[in-house]
Amino acid sequence: MAKRAVTMEKLVALCKNRGIVFPGSEIYGGMGNTWDYGPVGVEIKNNIKRAWWKRFVQESENSFGVDAAILMNSRVWEASGHTTSFSDPKMDCKECKSRHRADNLIEAHSKGKVNPDLMSNEEMETYIREHRICCPICGKFNWTGIRTFNLMFETSRGVTDENQNKIYLRPETAQGEFVNFLNVQRAARAKVPFGIAQIGKAFRNEITPGNFIFRTIEFEQMEHQWFCKEGTDGEYYEQFKTRAMQFLLDLGFAPEHLRFKDHDKLAHYAKAACDIQYEYPMGWSELNGIHNRTDYDLSRHQEFSGKSLTYVDPVSGERYIPYVIEYSIGADRLMLAVLAEAYDEETLEDGDVRNVMHFHPAIAAYQAAVLPLQKNLAPQAKELLGRLKKQFSVSYDEAGSIGKRYRRQDEIGTPYCITVDFDTLQDGTVTVRDRDSMQQIRLPAEKISAFLFEKTAF
Repeated sequence: MAKRAVTMEKLVALCKNRGIVFPGSEIYGGMGNTWDYGPVGVEIKNNIKRAWWKRFVQESENSFGVDAAILMNSRVWEASGHTTSFSDPKMDCKECKSRHRADNLIEAHSKGKVNPDLMSNEEMETYIREHRICCPICGKFNWTGIRTFNLMFETSRGVTDENQNKIYLRPETAQGEFVNFLNVQRAARAKVPFGIAQIGKAFRNEITPGNFIFRTIEFEQMEHQWFCKEGTDGEYYEQFKTRAMQFLLDLGFAPEHLRFKDHDKLAHYAKAACDIQYEYPMGWSELNGIHNRTDYDLSRHQEFSGKSLTYVDPVSGERYIPYVIEYSIGADRLMLAVLAEAYDEETLEDGDVRNVMHFHPAIAAYQAAVLPLQKNLAPQAKELLGRLKKQFSVSYDEAGSIGKRYRRQDEIGTPYCITVDFDTLQDGTVTVRDRDSMQQIRLPAEKISAFLFEKTAF
């Protein structure tokens, strides 16, 4: 396998220079592991979310969307177990006062050969002591013991200090789908099996290893819960594994950069669980998860709310609480994988090197760029731009030589450049340049819309 050109440093630099991702609050010195999406990045991320929604909701026979509130009744998190068991094992360096996750220290030291998920806190402390794992910040070996910290961000609701109630920023979107199970089922007149999907923000107060947008304290999840009858859950679990993998392949991922990884340790409620891992610049890590959650979630919410979440089969009259197959993928984590997969450095025949992002045309920030060969052709170019913008995301650039403008579009992954030249004035044709092959063809301007519809569909 050829060595990949991508590194995290190159990605971060490209993303900042080309308006894809900026450091959060940068003019104030930033805020650790927060990131802002720029003009190009927000378009790519939105297109990724649209592609996911199209595949798993729009094209699904029996799936429905919701947009649940970020702030929920605190009893929701008691039922889900987050208030008691959603925590990280953290250690403080007594020398430099920095705080670290014990499992991250072990993973980094062992280069992934040791799985700390299978270890108790005591076993992790012993491993760190026996292998004398030093603080990655100051290099000293002087740790506190492991303490657990709840990962949920707390806030309060109330007008006065005496009348405040503790609430949380949600650490995941899934609970919004579970608590709306009956609402969706009744409103959509849905019959089991059916799915509920959501794209939304979640928040986790965790220490992150600094791998760009891979793990952040504020992130966006794309989740799909499939409600089915016990006995059919195994079949649907395998189906969603296949569908999740095919979605990534259709986005243009190379099969050798993806792999399934079964969980070494299952949650107490889970019947089966696996990740699809991607070979990121920092190594193999989780891209998305597929879980057989059994009837745990609906049963817990029925218990804590006192409201029946039993499904009644309209044909047989059978009553049961459905099992759930969960497919969850982070939009930001997928964004990072898409960026890494697309990045390339090509050495051309003249020895020059061009940076190019090979995005699938459907998720590129712009499906096309309109470029007048010279500035005096701008009126004709802008007329074409106005027509195309009604149907596609299209950029415009008239500054610099045509070669430099091609390179700028290559670096943000625009699949087609449409050049208006002097022949356009004579015969109404334009030059269309392909990003990947750099080949050029002539097409009548009135056929460009049909061309882009065909080439950029997902």
